[in-house]
Amino acid sequence: MTGSEGPIGRPCPLCETPMERRHCKYVCRNHGVVYDCGDTFWI
Repeated sequence: MTGSEGPIGRPCPLCETPMERRHCKYVCRNHGVVYDCGDTFWI
């Protein structure tokens, strides 16, 4: 884990950087929020 954020996880589809899960969103350090938990197309 990285501080108060979620664990490092899936790679960003744009730059392959591991994303962090924060409050039901996947966040790329380079691109900001990439996916939301409501995005059912990305499993």
